[in-house]
Amino acid sequence: MNVLIIGGGGFLGRYLAHSMLERGNKVSILGRNSYTQIDNSIKCIKADIRDLSALMQALKGQEVVFHTAAIPGIWGDYNEFYSIDVNGTRNIIFACYENSVKKLIYTSSPSVIFDQSDMKNVDEQTPYPDKYFCNYSKTKAMAEKLVMAANGISGLATVCMRPHLIWGPGDPNLLPRLIERAKNGKLVRVGNGKNLVDMIYIDNAVEAHLKACDKLNLASPVAGKCYFVSDGHPVVLWEWIESILYELKLPTMKKSISFNHAAVLGLIFECIYKMFGIKKEPPMTRFLAAQLAKSHYFNISRARNDFGYKPIVTYEEGMKRLFNYYFSHQAD
Repeated sequence: MNVLIIGGGGFLGRYLAHSMLERGNKVSILGRNSYTQIDNSIKCIKADIRDLSALMQALKGQEVVFHTAAIPGIWGDYNEFYSIDVNGTRNIIFACYENSVKKLIYTSSPSVIFDQSDMKNVDEQTPYPDKYFCNYSKTKAMAEKLVMAANGISGLATVCMRPHLIWGPGDPNLLPRLIERAKNGKLVRVGNGKNLVDMIYIDNAVEAHLKACDKLNLASPVAGKCYFVSDGHPVVLWEWIESILYELKLPTMKKSISFNHAAVLGLIFECIYKMFGIKKEPPMTRFLAAQLAKSHYFNISRARNDFGYKPIVTYEEGMKRLFNYYFSHQAD
């Protein structure tokens, strides 16, 4: 089977590409850069998803497309987010139609339904919020709607996955940012420290995508739907962070602020950064304050029932692998 991973140089995309290769598929990846950590058997296509002509060429002969590409981070110009998340996704859907692609699996985010409040064991019936505090979430939601609406047109079957906080060996975002803040003494607990959050180990995220892909066709219950996927049990966010700091022998957190205080600071920073056109991510935003202080975990029953998803790596085993990887790469 011919498989294209869009965003295949990223954390999830790279693991997906190698997993599909191990299954005996002919795998290509598409991204804006060159990637050295990819198996030589995988074809690398350098292109931007905003370039429709490049996408049309890349999707020729492809049967399955995984779309994992997005702007990393929660801060930035709305037009930039829109051009990649929305227009880029629209281009991918069109190219799928024109090239008779059978399956499109889109990596969305639980933040598409986040309304700044506690979200406890919510399911896919939870509506989109009326207001977004983050351009990433807003444009991911718009893209998700496009993908679900594309199901059944020109023979294309689509599904949207909502993994939350993907973690594990090789993660370029979550752990490195945590380590950097801890080393610089900039890690501050937000809220009462008791909020529960869902996470998903990288192998479990890949497993969910593969299971959904296997089940996906126009006659299956998976087609045209979205799915929360996680490790199956939430963790106390700040206890998890403390355990990471302890194992890595990093300074522990000595400061904390309330959610309300953090939200006010976030609003002030947002206003200043917008006023002066500062592109760097602020140290705090209203969205980040809520993510750090509020509970957000999700019911994954639909994924279990519709395509048989279950985590294949336990939390304990995942942590062991994470620390083994970190200490073996410390000198890199």
